Amino acid sequence: MLTGQPLSSFRKNLLAWFTQFQRDLPWRRTRDPYRIWLSEIMLQQTRVAAAIPYYERFLERFPDVETLARAPQEEVLRLWSGLGYYSRARNLQKAAQAILTKHNGIFPSEPAEALALPGIGAYTAAAILSIAYQKKLAVLDGNVARVVARLAATRGDLRANGTWQKLQLAADRLLDEKSPGDWNQAMMELGATLCTPRSPQCLLCPLTEFCEARKLGLTDAIPEKRSKRSTVEITLASLVLLDGRGNTLLLAPPKSRQKSSAPDDVHTLVSRMWHFPTISLQKTGSTESLRKFAEKSLFRGRTLAAELLPLKKVRHAVTYRSITILPFLAKLKKLPSVRGAKALPLSELSAIAISNLTRKVARSALSAV
Repeated sequence: MLTGQPLSSFRKNLLAWFTQFQRDLPWRRTRDPYRIWLSEIMLQQTRVAAAIPYYERFLERFPDVETLARAPQEEVLRLWSGLGYYSRARNLQKAAQAILTKHNGIFPSEPAEALALPGIGAYTAAAILSIAYQKKLAVLDGNVARVVARLAATRGDLRANGTWQKLQLAADRLLDEKSPGDWNQAMMELGATLCTPRSPQCLLCPLTEFCEARKLGLTDAIPEKRSKRSTVEITLASLVLLDGRGNTLLLAPPKSRQKSSAPDDVHTLVSRMWHFPTISLQKTGSTESLRKFAEKSLFRGRTLAAELLPLKKVRHAVTYRSITILPFLAKLKKLPSVRGAKALPLSELSAIAISNLTRKVARSALSAV
């Protein structure tokens, strides 16, 4: 591991590179812990380019912790709609409420207090506190772990057998304690833009002379590819009811907060948000199964007096699940009255919180009508 003058040169090279080549991102123009926190949560499992417009719209509606804490949850989810992984939004609001009641509306600057907030783990706490408060905490996410592993030519699964803890210790030793916020952002930026998982741009890297993987010809072998969970194929059928005025029916999110472990649980797949009447299909016969479900659940045992017109098939993915949705359109004079459901124009579903899966079904229906 680097020490002395080599470590000083290493730090100088990386920070100089970051100063010159960092991307101009909206959350890098502030030290406001609320805005930095929001960006870190949004960037989990989300590309930078996709997160930026959500970040800007979210801040326009919720400019501070208090506004977010006091907002209706459905409004928070509506602004998050399309970004995916909706537990992030729910935890973000829960944390905002805790910050408002326990920390006078200011994101706590102590690690233990930050870690006690919903949705805040070791990486997120280190990122927020180092950037906003210049706390001497080194971040370790996938990008940084890859950089550190290549520097030391660390082989194997980076998340197995204590390797992750060793990488954290290495990141701690490399940290420039004079500029912890810039340092952490520089390490993340390097991993995101140059020291990428495949085809790293070593010739442009400011740390090439310090990289053992580069010297040994191992950059493509580190990190070792992790074995992925086997894909589960799921088929759903969704019913788009449409009246003469162009209104459709969406069912309410479930009131119970208990999550099902079944991979084809409909409420989980629609992210526990507003959704079209949808069932999981175990075998063929989608039209018959969907009609029976609708007559029992929506029409109180009455006959659904409309043809179920098949729409364009929809594909969707949620973690390890590969989902095929078979949407059907049923045109009615009047939508059924269903407790807790909402009737609204098919073309204006963005007014409420829906998942990407529901949005794709809506687009399939709109293209047909």
